[in-house]
Amino acid sequence: MPASYAYLGPEGTFTEVALRTLPEAATRQLIPYVSVQSALDAVRTGEAEAAFVPIENSVEGGITTTLDELVAGTPLMIYREVLLSITFALLVRPGTQLTDIKTVSAHPAAQPQVRNWLKANLPEAAWESAASNADAARLVQEGRYDAAFAGEFAAARYGLTALETEIHDAENAQTRFVLVGRPARPAAPTGADKTSVVLWQRDDHPGGLRDLLGEFATRGVNLMLLQSRPTGAGIGNYCFCIDAEGHISDRRMAEALMGLKRICREVRFLGSYPRAEVNVADVAAPLPGTSDGEFVAAADWVARCQDGRF
Repeated sequence: MPASYAYLGPEGTFTEVALRTLPEAATRQLIPYVSVQSALDAVRTGEAEAAFVPIENSVEGGITTTLDELVAGTPLMIYREVLLSITFALLVRPGTQLTDIKTVSAHPAAQPQVRNWLKANLPEAAWESAASNADAARLVQEGRYDAAFAGEFAAARYGLTALETEIHDAENAQTRFVLVGRPARPAAPTGADKTSVVLWQRDDHPGGLRDLLGEFATRGVNLMLLQSRPTGAGIGNYCFCIDAEGHISDRRMAEALMGLKRICREVRFLGSYPRAEVNVADVAAPLPGTSDGEFVAAADWVARCQDGRF
């Protein structure tokens, strides 16, 4: 039996399409799960080697279900990311016309991406959320809803017809997916990498967030995502999910993380991994004074001063 990857199912989701772009997916058993939580729990319990789930889209930002699962519980680590361009089709049972549609369904993250189209074309239709876009298509097949927003590729899988295609409110919309496994040594740096962490402050004080961000800024580390998530400890209690440009083996990133470890109540490392669709040649050079060589030279100078050799 080959090693297995869990993913947000059922079959026919954008998640499955994105997962199949990974070369290693061809050598794994791909098992759909009903939710992001159940897919990640399969990794935590050892039922699956890794899980593949959505984490961010270019219209609404972070997928809170995934972020919250990575923030809480037994630690997990991100190994890979995939970007997938997203456009929706309106899937219906054969013979259904636009005027017949009274209910539509999709994953909640789809709604902001089709809201304007829905208002213009089906203003009276009631929205019903589903566990995934493919699950919405399955529910249409069963007769529970009249139409589903899903990938056009899901139509054949569920015996439906694409009544409308190329539906999107925002041009060039993309969703980012991540391959998540149990903690292990990060892959070697590629020169075009991303590091993800979660930060908890020691206390709430003026300039607290500035202090956290300053650990990155003073070392020339560029941030790519910053999102607060409630800790569950009451109104106003938040942790911060951060994606930063670079790898933990880069001296500037390592020193930034060490600085954060000193001032934060808790730091959860979520992994250093290759950035999707980015070539090393396109990565900006480090700011003056923040290259690995300059960090090494500065440390050597301090050592010589300590030895009286300055």
